[in-house]
Amino acid sequence: MSCCYRFVFSCVSVVILIFSFVSAPAYSLTTSIIPTTAEDFFKLGIEKMLYGNYQGAIQEFQQAIQQKQDFAAAYSNCCLGYLNIQDYQNAIADCTQAINLSPQNAEAYLNRGIAEYRLGYYEAAIADDEQAIALKPSDFRAYYNRGIANASLEKYQQAITDYNLALSQIPYTDSPLLADIYNDRGLARLELGDIENAMLDFNQAIRLNALDYRAYFNRGCACARSEDYSGAVSNFTKAIRLNPSDGSTYVSRGIAFHHLGYEQAAIADLLKAADYFGYRGEKFAYEKTLSLIKTVQGQIPFKVVVA
Repeated sequence: MSCCYRFVFSCVSVVILIFSFVSAPAYSLTTSIIPTTAEDFFKLGIEKMLYGNYQGAIQEFQQAIQQKQDFAAAYSNCCLGYLNIQDYQNAIADCTQAINLSPQNAEAYLNRGIAEYRLGYYEAAIADDEQAIALKPSDFRAYYNRGIANASLEKYQQAITDYNLALSQIPYTDSPLLADIYNDRGLARLELGDIENAMLDFNQAIRLNALDYRAYFNRGCACARSEDYSGAVSNFTKAIRLNPSDGSTYVSRGIAFHHLGYEQAAIADLLKAADYFGYRGEKFAYEKTLSLIKTVQGQIPFKVVVA
């Protein structure tokens, strides 16, 4: 039977960096002031953005653009608003307008690259990340995002190079973001079969952010690949404690239990995973898990070891 990283579910838990940066400082508008100028609408849009009202912010930025059609910062922030509501096509359109009006806008390239990545346009995302790097070579975000896109293209060595560059630029006071980079570098190393260094990266990610279940999950996959199934179970268990509603972790732990001969525990985990997938309407994962349960049941010897 295949291990967790080869069966159905990927070990990759990539989170692209999206920073809610705006192109101008926030201004506090009193509710008694009725916006009339492009700048008024722009300031109100920033205020709504900072409060998480992205749809409202987009409307304000659009009002600003209606009054001032060459308002590059309004297009740039409108793009950011669309990113936050996962409307990636409109994000690309507005970032493109921002770039046309202000070609030195590194944030617009960075944000357009994020939208392109989300749509699976990895080569285009890399091209925009490279433009952002050319304009702002000290910005770790562009290196990190380029690394994630390279990893999606299975260019793992290039991804590792980008993660190294990101680590050389990021302030070491930002532990959660550092943890993300180490986690993703570990994944690239794992894909290249460098299990030892992948484990070191996952260990570092956990030291920097012990509450992120992904690093435990990925370290569990590394343990499974090296046939340390007890270590895999331990790490998957920690991941489940932090995120008990992730079906793929139950599948992975179930497979590890199976390799250890704990068939009842394996089936219990797989059944729980199937319940999660069924509840969420993930038909493919649900059916694959049911098939795996039948396979495990068919391999149960007369004497079963109980975990």
